[in-house]
Amino acid sequence: MACPTCGKGTSSFRLPNCRKICYMDYRCFLPLNHKWRDSKTFDGKVERRPAPKPLCGDEMLAQMSGLEDLKFGKDVKHPKRADNWRKISIFFELPYWSRLLLRHNLDVMHIEKNVFDNILGTLLDIRGKSKDHIKARHDLKKLRIRKKLHPKLINGKWHIPPAMYTLSPGEKDKVCKFLEEVKVPDGYSSNFSKCIKKRKVSGLQTHDCHVLLQQLLPLAIRGISCQQVYDLVVELGIFFKELCSKSLNVEDLDCLENHIIVTLCKLEKVFLPSFFDVMVHLCVHFVGEAKIGGPVQSRWMYPIERFLGKLKDYIRNKARPEGSIAKGYILEECLFFCSKYLHNVETKSNQQERNSDSVSDDYEGLSIFAPSGVSLGKEKSKCLTQEEWEKARDYVLKNCDEVQPFLREYEQGQNENEFSEWFRERVNSLPDKHS
Repeated sequence: MACPTCGKGTSSFRLPNCRKICYMDYRCFLPLNHKWRDSKTFDGKVERRPAPKPLCGDEMLAQMSGLEDLKFGKDVKHPKRADNWRKISIFFELPYWSRLLLRHNLDVMHIEKNVFDNILGTLLDIRGKSKDHIKARHDLKKLRIRKKLHPKLINGKWHIPPAMYTLSPGEKDKVCKFLEEVKVPDGYSSNFSKCIKKRKVSGLQTHDCHVLLQQLLPLAIRGISCQQVYDLVVELGIFFKELCSKSLNVEDLDCLENHIIVTLCKLEKVFLPSFFDVMVHLCVHFVGEAKIGGPVQSRWMYPIERFLGKLKDYIRNKARPEGSIAKGYILEECLFFCSKYLHNVETKSNQQERNSDSVSDDYEGLSIFAPSGVSLGKEKSKCLTQEEWEKARDYVLKNCDEVQPFLREYEQGQNENEFSEWFRERVNSLPDKHS
């Protein structure tokens, strides 16, 4: 009963070997006349149950009766209850809280990261993160489903048959190599090459998982993994991408709600029951909350986590963290206020950005080279190959405003000599850093 929306209607069971609670049976969210409800390829059973009805505020308050004067502590023993409530939230003291349509807002940021960790850990078979291991295979045997994936005892050792999503060592190397060599704009994500070591991915930030699931992971496994697994990863990426868009349409949300239910049912056919923890289950309720609360940008944890990270940087004395945060915050506010009165001095409020496209007043040259920007790291010299030189030349010819009139005449076969002579003179007159 970990889902605050479904309550007692949450479909779950305990895996005996993994010792985890599994949340499956997403077919109950499908229409009653859907063909998959009669199929036994999922868990060997026919699904006839309707979708669980979301709890209202009055029903929650009725379930929480008897928890008003509850005391907490190590020596206090609480009686067993038939529901999942162990204490009353302080928000229910507000007179209007029980009448709200959205009382428990799900954090898309952390749930998306956990779903991505399940997928990547299983595909790359990362120890401690993979949902496919010997205990998970023994649970398949207990449940009497997917006989082809049951573990086999050979010469006293248990062997695991390869599943649809299993990648060979060479295929894992290709996926990791793609993520190591991928180039993204500055500030778009972390440097993935620092997070990959020996077919293991670790140290990813929450925003990195956001980028990988929606943009890069489908490209990394394209042509490597099974087509069915690739399609599922693409569908999940599309779902989160549409859900995290800045503007939402109610009609599109209806289609998106049906889309995620079908996708989760497809996942049941591919991945093991240990894959479906409560984080995967909560994806069902994202669209319903988006209809009530609006776009997720105003409800997820990204701005809060960034601000908390900024406050943690103020800590200098770990024995007095609150005092350090208060002192550092006040100090930064004072410095920012004083910097407004300092003219012709580079301060935090007027310093040039790292990727600034500002143009100096004394620049004389082609407009395409005017935005100089700021160098990242130490300068390095490189000799361009013939292919790189041709690409650079073509880029200048197609994007430089001064060249366009001559280029049109050149393409029409006119003034070829005049254009070549003009272009040579302009290149020779450029400074060394531009030429």
